[in-house]
Amino acid sequence: MRRARLSIPAALLVAALTAGCGGSGSSDGDRPPPQPEPTAKPADFPKATGKSLTDLAAMADGQGPVLSPSVSIVHKGANRFGFGLFDTAKKGITGAQVALYTGRRDGSGLRGPYVARSESLAVKPQFQSKTVAADPDAAKALYVADLPFSRNGQQGVVAMVRLDGRLLISNGAPVDVTRPGSGPPDVGDKAIKVHTQTLTDVGGDATQLDTRRPVAKDLLQDDFADVLGKRPVVLTFATPLLCQSRVCGPVVDVVEQVRASAPKGVSFIHQEVYNDNKVDKGLRSQLVDWKLRTEPWTFVIDRRGRISARFEGAFSPGELQRAVAKVATST
Repeated sequence: MRRARLSIPAALLVAALTAGCGGSGSSDGDRPPPQPEPTAKPADFPKATGKSLTDLAAMADGQGPVLSPSVSIVHKGANRFGFGLFDTAKKGITGAQVALYTGRRDGSGLRGPYVARSESLAVKPQFQSKTVAADPDAAKALYVADLPFSRNGQQGVVAMVRLDGRLLISNGAPVDVTRPGSGPPDVGDKAIKVHTQTLTDVGGDATQLDTRRPVAKDLLQDDFADVLGKRPVVLTFATPLLCQSRVCGPVVDVVEQVRASAPKGVSFIHQEVYNDNKVDKGLRSQLVDWKLRTEPWTFVIDRRGRISARFEGAFSPGELQRAVAKVATST
């Protein structure tokens, strides 16, 4: 298992992201919050038309924050692209006006600007685990942009950021645009049927199935193979204690909060990553079958068994609520 490729250490990404036990689902579920408005308008940033990366850098007032993507897999077409920004002191930057640009490795073929939005990752106190509460690097927000790629292969992403009246350009972050079918199942694909252990399988000893503290027993009730194709499902692959990217704990906390107010009939399942929860014993078969090489991942699956949304790395409660609302109301 390797962590998602980040342009700076994953511990710093956690500093620009955050996290969050229990409760029963409501009959109708809380209305999901609307998607946040972008932090800026495209007109606030230079147009990419006819420019190279070198031209773009020349228009900036200086080198700016460090760009750290929270995703490792993107594809041709539209992508949800999560990322963090950090200053030279390695502190997370939140609330800034941000736009992304894409281009070829040599700096040509520049496209953009694609303005980002800021998604809050905070959860209510009752849903924050001890695992996350003990982490001093837990943060509050993640930037997300809808980023299109027009071709497969290696591309580059840069950010332009307005801070203190200055227009700054970030480092470049390489991304591999993969072909369909070469990685984990994507939106529109049929979910891969696998068995997930439940509390019944381990005699009620939840610590065998969950490294979170306290354990999230409500995410260990259903076998994925039993509910697939029968009801909507949220399936999360994460290991809060052993996570190499250090965002598994926050992700499971977010899932816990959303589950508590989700409409009845939606199944929420947490699948740990390593056999016997020991890194040296290798990946559990469920991750191998789903072609997962990083963690965490969360898939929202409709009642027909098709993937409606997928999230690599961190995501906000609002993002998951909106994705769950979509499959809960679909026929």
